[in-house]
Amino acid sequence: MNRLHVRLWYFTSLFVNGRTLSAPVRCDSSLHRTVFQLFRTMATTNTNNNNNLPKKAKQKEPLRRVKTKENRSKRGDVHGPSTVYLQVAGAGSRDNAASVYVFSEFNRYLFNCGEGTQRLMQEHKLKAARLDNIFLTRLSWENVGGLSGMILTLKDTGVPECVLSGPPQLENYLNAIKSFSGPLEDIKLSVRPYTEETYSDDTMTVYQVPIFGGFESLFPDYCFLFLSLRKEFVFLEALLHFQSDFNCFLIFPPLRGTAAIGPIIAALKDGKTGLAHISVCTPTDPGPVFIIVECPSEEFLGALCTNQQLGRYQTGGTDDPAALVVHMTPESVLKTDQYKKWMERFPSTTEHLILNEHACAIHNIRSHKIQAQLNMIHPEIFPQLKAYKTKEPQAALHVPNVRAECLLKFQLRPVMEWQRLVCQGEKYPEVVFLGTGSALPMKIRNVSGTLVNISPSQSLLLDCGEGTFGQLCRHYGDDVDDALSKIATVFISHLHADHHTGLVKLLYQRERALATLGKPFSPIFLVAPVQIMTWLNQYHDCCEEILSHINLIPNKFLCDNAEVPKQRTKSFIQAMLKKNNLQRFHTCLVRHCKNAFACSFTHQSGWKLAFSGDTMPCDAFVHIGKNATLLIHEATLEDELEEEAVEKRHSTTSQAIGIGMKMNADFIMLNHFSQRYAKIPLFSEDFNDRVGISFDHMRVSPSADLAVRAADISTFQWRLVPWLSSMMSPALMLKEVSGLAEIGSHGLIFFAN
Repeated sequence: MNRLHVRLWYFTSLFVNGRTLSAPVRCDSSLHRTVFQLFRTMATTNTNNNNNLPKKAKQKEPLRRVKTKENRSKRGDVHGPSTVYLQVAGAGSRDNAASVYVFSEFNRYLFNCGEGTQRLMQEHKLKAARLDNIFLTRLSWENVGGLSGMILTLKDTGVPECVLSGPPQLENYLNAIKSFSGPLEDIKLSVRPYTEETYSDDTMTVYQVPIFGGFESLFPDYCFLFLSLRKEFVFLEALLHFQSDFNCFLIFPPLRGTAAIGPIIAALKDGKTGLAHISVCTPTDPGPVFIIVECPSEEFLGALCTNQQLGRYQTGGTDDPAALVVHMTPESVLKTDQYKKWMERFPSTTEHLILNEHACAIHNIRSHKIQAQLNMIHPEIFPQLKAYKTKEPQAALHVPNVRAECLLKFQLRPVMEWQRLVCQGEKYPEVVFLGTGSALPMKIRNVSGTLVNISPSQSLLLDCGEGTFGQLCRHYGDDVDDALSKIATVFISHLHADHHTGLVKLLYQRERALATLGKPFSPIFLVAPVQIMTWLNQYHDCCEEILSHINLIPNKFLCDNAEVPKQRTKSFIQAMLKKNNLQRFHTCLVRHCKNAFACSFTHQSGWKLAFSGDTMPCDAFVHIGKNATLLIHEATLEDELEEEAVEKRHSTTSQAIGIGMKMNADFIMLNHFSQRYAKIPLFSEDFNDRVGISFDHMRVSPSADLAVRAADISTFQWRLVPWLSSMMSPALMLKEVSGLAEIGSHGLIFFAN
């Protein structure tokens, strides 16, 4: 059997003890303004904003972890961790892929890493500093979309080594990531072959068992079963009940003065004293099992339902029944009689946790909260975010089951119980800012992505960072399929991860949206550096078919005086212009990394938009963007950090505004802010009535005669900048009250009951 073209699914089990779940409240599909009136302060000083960024670990931290592990090994510790729990990171909703995080005192484990995973972990303080094992149930974008960003974050955090377990082509996919992420010398990445049956550490032992699906497609389907055995637990009753008087348990007389009690207890555990081990220790507890199952289609049902190793943990099996089964399974499979009967083979004591598109709880609470506050200032520019709810009926299951929510926690040891933790002019063209931060997604700002709705039927996307599709879901809610179906062109400025790693999921979801709406499928026009094909080709060859989704137009062929060598590319350019009703589409090389481009395009009606991508001040961009109706320019850093801007090849706020003035742009929107400015960047003296600051989910409408409608310009000049400065300042402390809030002539006024 050919093992080179495979996709893998892993069904994973862990032997631990206990269970608990915690999660946010379920969402209401309409986010009324009153939901978010009980705000804590959004105020932070600029110096404190740096605290929101993930910090590089001190050099001692990874060494301390390594030393602790070595000491445990030298002591010959036989006991496992006393606290272990599983927590939902992404609940499997359409905008947040399914992923779970397993914690113990010794280790951290992440199962699947879809787009937006690290943003959720950052917002909800699921720390990655000790994450050194990532398990992937299959090599599809739903499961690996956030892997490149996660690896870079682990490297920056100081994690010395991370081991990835997954399909055979995982190593090739990691090589594809390196084509745009650069060298990763500071972190050792290794792939655990699926042929290695056993993995063991201080917390668990994992067994990999392949399960095979259908083979009609280009990529044969494989599944894997992870059976994970916990280390035995040993608890000292003496320590639990008699901590104040250890010496009464020793056979020799108490000694005067002080004594190091640790070695004595260690000797007791190891049986090196005259006191019988059984006299002070509870019986060993091997811990329960939990199973993580992804059954993506009915092709896998036969192999899943007949798997003998899974049968060991069902009713009548040879081992203790599973405590928890996590189902990363679509509703269409859950509804089948075969899958229901397989679930019912587990005893009634087994809990079932389901992660799929029926999850509707809000994941990005902070993003919704700040958007609600901004919406109070100007509802049109800052529309309220929406929640996507699937229209597919929910499967009727006859087993104890819980629908996953973000942060839902299954406490495996020491107590088994469920818990819920509450985490809290003319219309066209219309510009919707989906991501306005740089480098990595954070709780307030996602990475680069800007949707330009050219007309009621056509849209163009400028950059597509990780999580862009999730932002579309949150912005459009139930109308996301309609929004996706209108995207005909995607422009990628350069191949840094924060500008293009959301592309694959967007393409797959767009195909799905067209099918759902009954519209014919057509590839998008991908205007991007030609080097992006290295990554896409490897993904196509190793993972899933993707190349049929795109018609590539290399950026360099849209530069002034560029010669287009192939007739096929010429036809793509003409078709792209016609599709979007554009007169012209220009690109130019800019001063950032190699093969970094800016662009400008002019509509048949006369308006013109210029987009900088990432760049230092660049005269070539001034040339192609001359007299733009709207300029969207990066302003990564404040003016006082000009030296850092030069080093990182970015622009400061005043430099971006200066380019807009040289360009004679009617209006300038600044974006791509450093995540150190988590909420609002520092205003410079160059701000005027032609300058605006972008926020995630902000919406503006340039027109042919004005950069932004006159009302919007007035809003920016006289309302937004003062309001934002005030709202984000330390002086404004928004206390939790119950009541209504309204915008008065002097500020936010709260009416308490």
